[in-house]
Amino acid sequence: MAEMMFRDALRRALDEEMRRDPLVFLMGETIAERGGSYKVTEGLLATYGPRRVIDTPIAEASFTGMGVGAALVGCRPVVELLFVDFAMLAMDQIVNQAAKFAFISGGQAKVPLVVRTQGGAGNGLAAQHSQSLEALFYHVPGLKVVMPSTPRDACGLLKAAIRDDHPVVFIEHKLLYMTQGPVPDEEYVIPLGRAEVKREGSDVTLISWSLMALKCLEAAAVLAREGVSVEVVDLRTLTPLDKETVLNSARKTGRVAVVHEAVKRGGVGGDIAAMLMEEAYDDLDGPVLRIAGRNTPIPYNLNIERACVPSVEDIVAGVLDLL
Repeated sequence: MAEMMFRDALRRALDEEMRRDPLVFLMGETIAERGGSYKVTEGLLATYGPRRVIDTPIAEASFTGMGVGAALVGCRPVVELLFVDFAMLAMDQIVNQAAKFAFISGGQAKVPLVVRTQGGAGNGLAAQHSQSLEALFYHVPGLKVVMPSTPRDACGLLKAAIRDDHPVVFIEHKLLYMTQGPVPDEEYVIPLGRAEVKREGSDVTLISWSLMALKCLEAAAVLAREGVSVEVVDLRTLTPLDKETVLNSARKTGRVAVVHEAVKRGGVGGDIAAMLMEEAYDDLDGPVLRIAGRNTPIPYNLNIERACVPSVEDIVAGVLDLL
């Protein structure tokens, strides 16, 4: 195992997959000469050249559509959208084209496309560059949605996404790129659709993903000092959803909170809560709690921005209320 930054783990995955398969190529704004705004693709242009690491104009609908077309003829494009907010400009290509081709062609067409993008609040980037929009893609049949929280997961899941024959929206939180964690030295792949219990516990289950999974682990450490045993389930993949791991943990502890940065209204947490009430009602000792972002655009002011998304203190308070 080696300590590695989140962004370096993503670059390693891209490098390994481009070396393994010549049909893998990258497209996006500033990803080639500049190495990407978050330096994920730094150095790949020198290794693989401008035919496989392609700088695009600021035209998300156009180059995402090019990615869909390339996937349909057998390539495995990885299209980077600078912010998940900008995916709104390419929703027809992602939702109406990439997500639907396999179905409307009776399985004759495949779209092995990865849309890499980043989301979440942080750094004072304001309302148009700070959204958590995973629920939009989670809602769409035909799309897979991946949101890793650690460098190890980021590398293994991105490799699995690139090898998948279905379109994958791969969302990276902007505050995770500089975080560090252990990554296996040998090549590995983490299958999509498998959650991971990041911490075992017996009193309450916290279900989360991306940056909030790390905050849940911090909250669990705080609660442990108060004698509360918290189990933390990191979904890692929202679709396909690992219902078995979620249900097993809920039945084990009897109390569940779903924690996400996105606004509570219409969020993934509501769907998970409904699933638990439908399939594990008799095993629960109370209603499923949602700890989520406030129903507001993200403000520019850093202090107000922090107040709009769940903190470790919010998670601790929520668990104590649940108990």
